[in-house]
Amino acid sequence: MPFNLIRDPWIPVATLSGPRTIRPDQITDSDVLFPAWPRADLNIACLELLIGLVALADPPATRENWLARRAPDPDRLRDRLAPYAEAFNLDGDGPRFLQDLEPLAGTPGAPDMLFIDSAGENAAKKNADLMVWRDRYPALDPALAAMALYTLQAHAPSGGAGNRTSMRGGGPLVTLVEPPDRSLWKLVWANVPCGTPQPLARLPWTRPTALSDKGREVHQPEGDGLAIEAFFGMPRRLRLVFENGEVTGVIQRPYGTNYGLWRHPLTPYYRMKPGDAPLPKHPRAGLFGYRNWLGVVAKTERDDLRERAGVLDEYEARVRESEARAARIIVAGWAMDNMKPLDFTLSVQPFVALPPESGLMLAGLVEAADQAALALRAALEPILAGGEARESEREAFHAATELPFRERFEELKAEAAPAEVAAHWLSDLRRHALARFDALALPGLHQREADVIQRIVAARHLLLAAFAGHGKYGGPMFTALRLERPVKKGKVA
Repeated sequence: MPFNLIRDPWIPVATLSGPRTIRPDQITDSDVLFPAWPRADLNIACLELLIGLVALADPPATRENWLARRAPDPDRLRDRLAPYAEAFNLDGDGPRFLQDLEPLAGTPGAPDMLFIDSAGENAAKKNADLMVWRDRYPALDPALAAMALYTLQAHAPSGGAGNRTSMRGGGPLVTLVEPPDRSLWKLVWANVPCGTPQPLARLPWTRPTALSDKGREVHQPEGDGLAIEAFFGMPRRLRLVFENGEVTGVIQRPYGTNYGLWRHPLTPYYRMKPGDAPLPKHPRAGLFGYRNWLGVVAKTERDDLRERAGVLDEYEARVRESEARAARIIVAGWAMDNMKPLDFTLSVQPFVALPPESGLMLAGLVEAADQAALALRAALEPILAGGEARESEREAFHAATELPFRERFEELKAEAAPAEVAAHWLSDLRRHALARFDALALPGLHQREADVIQRIVAARHLLLAAFAGHGKYGGPMFTALRLERPVKKGKVA
């Protein structure tokens, strides 16, 4: 019998009573908490897959319908998923989950290629796979192969000539609502967009692949509503090779589907300038902190260039304000340098639901911190070499002000006066910037050349001036915080 992703238990999960393996419909069991794959990227992709399955088979029709169906209904979900089972075989004859409809010719590669952080063909040829060795997984059990296959198709980076990226580009940023009552069903249901059940024919592996070799068009979504293929994209042409019940190889051919401007409900988007087409957001390597909030976990009231993932706005419109404020947001994704994975971001952030005035001030706090960090980086020019050394201090400044920012955010949530919050934040920024400057400048200062000492003293004066609202960075900082800039001495008000 083929391995079936609807009928067979295959998803490892953590439960209140210990680890289990479940079918997709069993996410409705009250003690099931979270996927338990051995890798964080697989867990995030598993959540995307489960959300996609519910959106495919039994989404809420309206906000009222979503509210009415918040309690899990095991029988209903099992019945709604059952008709789709024929399209979710991983092997056997007929359509295979996320694989080309027809067998592919070619020499199989190792199943290791299904993982985004595996060594590429060139790295193996050049013996450059020092940090991540080749052939880590000579064989995969069907469950792990299925999850790795979905993860690759959903997040595919560039992979050489003709090997397409995912419809959100390589390594998209994923944001998921984590509701206050934490169970796997509640987590999945919080992120299912409104829609209508979709026919099997909308799944791309049930039809011949939309090739993208020379002369073939870009594949665009149809209609104005949710395109379910957003959850089941197939940019890579792949066919799994089975041996004795295990996946022992993968055949890949180039020129799979080249996706156009699709919108995925779980990813934030941005525009380079007004009127441009929206582009999916991608994570950067390193800590995800408040400096990354705007347009990802927080709305941007000041501009229309950054948009949170659609599911976040939909959740905020579905629930009471108190419930939205009690929720959290899971932020995840591969930071990529073209074909090279740099880092996997996994962070839990608060759900930002503020009145418009407080939302504007929150954006101002982030923008002011950006200006403060630039002022610090510029002031360090006489002390540190350019490039990475000063940039790392800028990153360290943001990390050091993470906790004070959360305190200011809590003040905004408690409806403190925005002007009062702004004044507190300016004091926080000044204190941390001067502390970082002095920690680098003062030790051994008396041993430096006289001209260097003069430059350091002048740089500190300029840094102080920025926090008084003056100079290249002080003016924008005060503007962001909506603080009145003081008049310089000797000038008439």
